[in-house]
Amino acid sequence: MRKFLPLIGSHPGGRSAMTCRYRCGDACFHETPNVSDNEYVGDVIAGALSRRSMVRAAAVVTVAAATGGAVLTGAGAPQAGAATAAGPGDLRGRGGKSGKAARGLRFPVVAPNTVDDVTVPEGYAHNVVIRWGDPILRGAPAFRPDQQSAKAQAGQFGYNNDYMAVLEVPGERHRQLLVINHEYTDEQLMFAGYDPEKPTREQAEIGWAAHGLSILVAQEERRTGRLTAVTRHHLNRRITGTTPFEVTGPAAGSELLKTSADPEGTRILGTLNNCGGGITPWGTVLSGEENFHQYFANGDSVTDPVAAARLKRYGVAGAASERKWERFDKRFDVAREPNEVNRFGWVVEIDPFDPESTPRKLTALGRFKHEAAEPRLTDDGRPVLYMGDDEKFDYFYKFVSAKRMKRGSTPHVREHNRTLLDEGTLYVAKFTGDSAGEIDGSGKLPEDGEFDGSGKWIPLASGRRSYVPGMTAEEVYVFTRMAADKVGATKMDRPEDVEPSPRTGRVYAALTNNSDRGKDGKAAADEANPRNANKHGQILELSEHCGDPSSERFHWNLFLVCGDPEDPATYFGGFPKDQVSPISCPDNITFDAYGNLWISTDGNALGSHDGLFGVATAGERRGQVLQFLTVPKGAETCGPIVQDRRVMIAVQHPGEVDGASVEKPASQWPDGAGALVRPSVVSVWRENGRDIGV
Repeated sequence: MRKFLPLIGSHPGGRSAMTCRYRCGDACFHETPNVSDNEYVGDVIAGALSRRSMVRAAAVVTVAAATGGAVLTGAGAPQAGAATAAGPGDLRGRGGKSGKAARGLRFPVVAPNTVDDVTVPEGYAHNVVIRWGDPILRGAPAFRPDQQSAKAQAGQFGYNNDYMAVLEVPGERHRQLLVINHEYTDEQLMFAGYDPEKPTREQAEIGWAAHGLSILVAQEERRTGRLTAVTRHHLNRRITGTTPFEVTGPAAGSELLKTSADPEGTRILGTLNNCGGGITPWGTVLSGEENFHQYFANGDSVTDPVAAARLKRYGVAGAASERKWERFDKRFDVAREPNEVNRFGWVVEIDPFDPESTPRKLTALGRFKHEAAEPRLTDDGRPVLYMGDDEKFDYFYKFVSAKRMKRGSTPHVREHNRTLLDEGTLYVAKFTGDSAGEIDGSGKLPEDGEFDGSGKWIPLASGRRSYVPGMTAEEVYVFTRMAADKVGATKMDRPEDVEPSPRTGRVYAALTNNSDRGKDGKAAADEANPRNANKHGQILELSEHCGDPSSERFHWNLFLVCGDPEDPATYFGGFPKDQVSPISCPDNITFDAYGNLWISTDGNALGSHDGLFGVATAGERRGQVLQFLTVPKGAETCGPIVQDRRVMIAVQHPGEVDGASVEKPASQWPDGAGALVRPSVVSVWRENGRDIGV
C-alpha cells in the first residue's frame, strides 16, 4: 500500500490557511457565492449525438502561428542543483504495455516528496531565472528588503509569479520575451514586523506595485541552455495596480463602470489578482483577473438589495479588507465608490512588443474570476476563447469573435486585430451526462466505462443584444455570473485553466476540487463532477461538434479523475493505475510539441509538495500520468512552459505555511538560510543537452 505524507495544511486540498487568506480572501470559508438552483441534467438530450458519432465527425483544428512574435516551441535551457527520486512503482520514465513512456515523457519520474527545493529528474538541472524584487527597468535598484519602496518595486520583478507567456524577440537570436502575471501579495512574508491591523501607506503602495505583470527579456546560454534575465532591455516593462488601462468592448462607458475619478467609465487604474492567461495568434498576451473581490471593503454596508446581491454573487462581503487598502485609496471602499469593484474581474490584453501601449480591459469576454483566456481560430479565422471561473460551483465559458483575424504587421492590420475581442458572442456551458441514475457521488465509473456525455453552449450576449431575460447586455457583461445563473449553466468543481490542444483541437479544462460538492443544500455529484466532497479534482476533455470551435454543441468526457491511483474513485484515461503518478488538484495546463498535456498542481491533498506532471493524451499510453518535478515547501507550481529543450515554471508563494513570517521563515528557498523567501521563475533542462523527455 502506498503511504502518503501528512497533509501540509488544514484548508481544502493541501493549501495552508495563510495561502487562502492572502490569495483569495478565504473564499472557501465564506458562503459559496453561487446559490442558484441550477439543476444538472442527467439524461442525454433528445437528438444529441453519441460520443462515438461525434468523435468520428471531429476534425483536427490547429491554432494559427503568431504573426508579430510567435510562440516558441523549442529552445535551449538553464542550471542549479538537481535532485531525484524513483517514481511510483519505480516507473523511471517507462510505461506499461509496450515499455517506454510516450515520446516527450521519457524521464526518470520524481516521486512524491516534501523536499524544500525544486526537485527535478535525475540527469536534469535547473536555475532561478528571476526572483521577486530583481530589477528589470532602467534605474531600478537592487532588491533590499529592509529598504524596499513603492518606487523601487515598480521597476522590479513583481510578487507571486503565476501564468507565463514566452515569445520570440524579433531580431535577437537566443533571446525570449517573458510575460508573467503577479497574482497577489503576502505582506506577512514581505515585510519584517508586519502588523496586519496597522499596515502603512508605504506597504500598501508596495503591494500595488508588486501586483500586475512583468515583461522582460531572457538570454539563453547556448552551451548549457541556462536562461538568465536581461535587465534594462528596451522591451522590459512593469504593469502594476496603478497602471492606466483602456476599457473596450460593449460595456465600455457603461453607467455600471463610472466612478468619481472616471466619469466616462473608460479608463481604469491597475489590474489585480492576475492568474491564468493566453497568447493570441496576433501576438498579444491575455491575462485574467481572478480573486479581485478580496481587495474591496465594506460590502456589508450596502443596503440596496440589488447592489447587495450583486456584491454577494462575486464574494464581496465584510467590513475591512485583508490588506486595508481602503484606508489609503477610497476606490477600494464600495461604500464610497460602489462601481470600482465592477472594474475588476476582466480579461486584459497587453501588447508586449510596444512598451508605450496602453493595456486594455476587454468587456466582451464577461466579468468573473478569470483563470484562463486561451484562444484558437475557426477555419475562417475568427478567434475563439475558452475561460474558467475559478470558484466552487461556477461555470465554464466561451467567446466567439464576430471578426476574422488579418495577417501581417502593418499599422492597419494591427489596429484591426486589436478589435477582435471586442465584438462577438459570449456563451456559458451546460453539460449533459449519458449515464443517468448511475452517479452516486462515490466516483464509481458508470457501466459504459467512462464519465462522458454531450453539451451545449448557451448564448448570453452578443454586442448590444442580451439573450438573458430580464438583463440588458451591459448587465450581462458586468454581472456575467448572474446571467449564467439565469440560463441554467452547469455548476462545476472550480474550473481553472483551459487549453485547446494545438494538435487535435480538443479542449482540456482543469477542475481543481470542490470540498462542498454534495453537502446539505449544495449541488450533488453529476457525471461531469462525479465525486462528493471532491478533494482532488479532475481534467475534462471537450470536443466541439464537427471540430468547429464556433459550434453550439459539444461532446465531453473526463480524461482524468485525480487522486491516489489505489483509490477506486480515480481514473487515468483507462491506463493501468499501477503505472501512474499520484496527482491531486490540477490547476495550470499546457502542451508540449508531442501533444502531451502537462499539469501543474495547487494544494496537493495527498500530502506531497505540489508538482508538474506530464500525461499522454493519445495512443496506447493515453492517461499515463508521470511526475516531472516538485516545488519547495508551501509553494504552488504555476505557469508551466514546455519547450523542446526547456521546461519553465513559476514557483509561487514558497514558504507560505501557517505561522510563517519574515522573522520565522518556513522555507529557505531559493537563496538559503538567512535570506528572504522569494517567489521566482525556474528553468529546467537536460544536462546532456538533448530534448526534454526523449
